[in-house]
Amino acid sequence: MSATALAGAEPVRWPGGVRFADRTIAFLVFLSGFVIVEPSPYDLLLVVVVVVWAIFGLKLNRHFMPMTILMMVYLAGGLLSLTQMDTFIGKPVVYMATTAFLIASSVFFASVIVEDPERRLPLIRKAYLVTAVVVSAIAILAYFNAFPHADYFKLYQRAKGTFQDPNVFGPFLALPATFLVHDILTRRLRQSVWQVGWLLVILFAIFLSFSRAAWGLVAFTTIAVAYLAFVNEPRQLVRFRLVGYLVGGAALIGLLIAGAISIPAVRDLYVQRAHVVQSYDDSRVGRFERQKAGFFLMQEKPLGIGPEQFGKRFGEDEHNMWLKGFTTYGWLGGFAYIILAAWTLAAAAPLLFKPRPWQAIVQCTYVVFLGHIFIHNVIDNDHWRHLYLIYGILWGAIAAEKMARRALPAVARPRVAAFQVAN
Repeated sequence: MSATALAGAEPVRWPGGVRFADRTIAFLVFLSGFVIVEPSPYDLLLVVVVVVWAIFGLKLNRHFMPMTILMMVYLAGGLLSLTQMDTFIGKPVVYMATTAFLIASSVFFASVIVEDPERRLPLIRKAYLVTAVVVSAIAILAYFNAFPHADYFKLYQRAKGTFQDPNVFGPFLALPATFLVHDILTRRLRQSVWQVGWLLVILFAIFLSFSRAAWGLVAFTTIAVAYLAFVNEPRQLVRFRLVGYLVGGAALIGLLIAGAISIPAVRDLYVQRAHVVQSYDDSRVGRFERQKAGFFLMQEKPLGIGPEQFGKRFGEDEHNMWLKGFTTYGWLGGFAYIILAAWTLAAAAPLLFKPRPWQAIVQCTYVVFLGHIFIHNVIDNDHWRHLYLIYGILWGAIAAEKMARRALPAVARPRVAAFQVAN
């Protein structure tokens, strides 16, 4: 029995349709790296793909209904917050429409993954890696003015690549960087020459984004995925090799950073950005004071205050996802998002230690998601496209695992790997 059959997917009668569907998904993920204008090409294509897929057989799986329902409640809270505004015509409606579209993207990716996780998860991984390398190369070349109009790909002398903000560009690259770190740590070095090169390109782009959240995120995910690879590896010799690669890689990255900051312009911005707390964070009217005022405000506004209203009141946006959940989506949305994040962490955690063909993909995605939970405290990322892709990946894998467990005879469940292919 194949992995697809165990996951509950129906047999496909038109092989050409499968190839076309896979290429569409891959191209969609590739376009997620190009969000320099809105609506982006990714947005436009996803709308078409979801509509067409829904007509011709997109199926919702009850095992990722917790994600779907909680995201819908989150959206409902946002729609209720519109009633607290004098007028919500224009940008506020567009804002909530964007939230609805991104929720649809999570449901879409979870749906296509559960159909055939053994094929679709590696496909998404590969497409994400390709777009990460491409946009990283563009950002690096633009940072050093290697082509005309390079300033279009920079903001405040920071690399933003094909995104609108360096603070989105940097974290976008965390998941593909983690994929490559896992590959390198779990293979012999001679098998990972290309992966080392791609990783260096992506890490250099993250460095040039000068996003403190991205720096911290990549450091955390590297340590976390190395730990998971270590504990899941039974061979002692391979464990020693893994530790050696990690130490050697850290030393190499340190040398490369030292070389980069020898460039005066890079050094000056690095020294400025390397401080954990900036002047605009802890000043009298800084980020932390605004957040403190926001937490008092949300207690008085159970329905929220509406999208983009916090910035109008306090001069800057929330820069805190938890706070934004309550100010923009009200108590209903704020609590729904907290439950969603906690439920995702709890439901996906058992998959980290299950020997599946896509175990490494789930491990990398999980630690990046956990890292995003941490940076929710310093960034309001409710419209980050890759975050909704991460939700779709995790809940697609959760649903596939549950489908497989149901497909196995009860007596075999404790001892038979659910996704082993029997020849």
